[in-house]
Amino acid sequence: MYAILFKGSKRVVLLRAGIIIAVIAFVDWRVVDPIPLGFLYLLPMIMVGGVAERGPIIGTALLCTYFSEIFSNPQWSPRTGISRDLLYFAAFAGTGLFIRQINISRLAAAENLKDIERERDARRDAEEQLKVLFESSPVAVFTAEANGTVLMANEAAHRMLGVEAGALAGKPINRYLPALSNITNHDQSLQLLRAVMQARGHREDGEAFLADICFSTYQTNAGTRLAAMVLDASEDLRAHEVAGMQQLLEGSRIAVSALSHEIRNICGTIAVVHQNLKNAASLSGNKDFEALGSLVIALERIASVNLRQSASQATEVDLHVLLDELKIVVGPSLSEDEIRTEWNIEPGLPPVWGDRSSLMQVFLNLISNSGRALLRKDHRTLTFHARQVGSQVRVEVVDNGGGVAQPEHLFRPFQADAESTGLGLYMSRAFLRSFHGDLRYVPIDDGACFVVELLPSSEAVQEVQYARSSI
Repeated sequence: MYAILFKGSKRVVLLRAGIIIAVIAFVDWRVVDPIPLGFLYLLPMIMVGGVAERGPIIGTALLCTYFSEIFSNPQWSPRTGISRDLLYFAAFAGTGLFIRQINISRLAAAENLKDIERERDARRDAEEQLKVLFESSPVAVFTAEANGTVLMANEAAHRMLGVEAGALAGKPINRYLPALSNITNHDQSLQLLRAVMQARGHREDGEAFLADICFSTYQTNAGTRLAAMVLDASEDLRAHEVAGMQQLLEGSRIAVSALSHEIRNICGTIAVVHQNLKNAASLSGNKDFEALGSLVIALERIASVNLRQSASQATEVDLHVLLDELKIVVGPSLSEDEIRTEWNIEPGLPPVWGDRSSLMQVFLNLISNSGRALLRKDHRTLTFHARQVGSQVRVEVVDNGGGVAQPEHLFRPFQADAESTGLGLYMSRAFLRSFHGDLRYVPIDDGACFVVELLPSSEAVQEVQYARSSI
């Protein structure tokens, strides 16, 4: 009801306040009964205080004080009138100034509230944009507590780790990325960490993959937090290894082409000499016959050429790491060909002596041969067994592809019925023998088993030192 008195422009409110003052003064003048009506001037003072500055408020307070005094029943005297007028003025002016200050505070609060609402809207927009970026990012992003418990993860993280949507929160990230255990166990009193590293990860089903991890730690009121972005680098590793295999095959083709060219030249010369010998009366002391002998010796030298690798390229190789990377490289292609794989790797295998790149090429060649054989089968199984047998570490690659028809010809170069150059198994065994290993074929029922024999690095180093000392 009274709210209408305070609505409108400044001029309208002041006009209403003036009318109310006049009405109060008139009623106070006409009332004979000694009832003081001066307190009613507080209403127009409240109205004036809500819209006017200090000057008009003081002036209105003086006017209300004058009307209160002139129409009041008690007679004015200096002893009582001055004190009474001062109290009237203080009450009226104080009320107006108080209302003015309240109004100023209200306007400031309203403006501050608008600023807060604008900041809230801006923050909400930023949060929505960040959420969209977070959820739509192809990079796996997550945050974790100091103990490694996942706080938040985006859809790409769930997809990369093979976890159902929303199920990653509350799980230990060290289960999927063991390398981060050193980060989450980092002393909180030390400086914050920001770094990039490459490490092996494991999906929910145990499948290994290669991860590029960009991480940082930060402080909150609840303690240290970890934020990380993870990229699946398995495809890069596959591309690298496949490119290496292609390069090896290309090199073998070039070598075979050059060797074939030389053999053709020699064979042409032999054909000419052979024709000359047929026309000769006697072979004794015949120069063509002696040339034939030289050509035969040259052929023997060519035939005796063996694929060798410098022993200096061999070093200590962690077989567990190598086989994990092999899983990453061959896993997708085997899955596409519907080949079921089993990996039976004995824990605690010692480091072996060899060349990592050559070992990877050996296993890739064996898997490629098994894959081609398995394509003829409806039920395809490829099994890997890695264990230590005596002083050796053996890796067996077993398939149910039907076996090999002529195993005695397996490791000979230039097989007539082989695909490409027919050098795959020949070169694989040559690689292994170059660092004191070997490759054997073991026939099994309805399948094939290739055994890769490797020496533990400690045994191989002793053999190398003994061989050098005996020279």
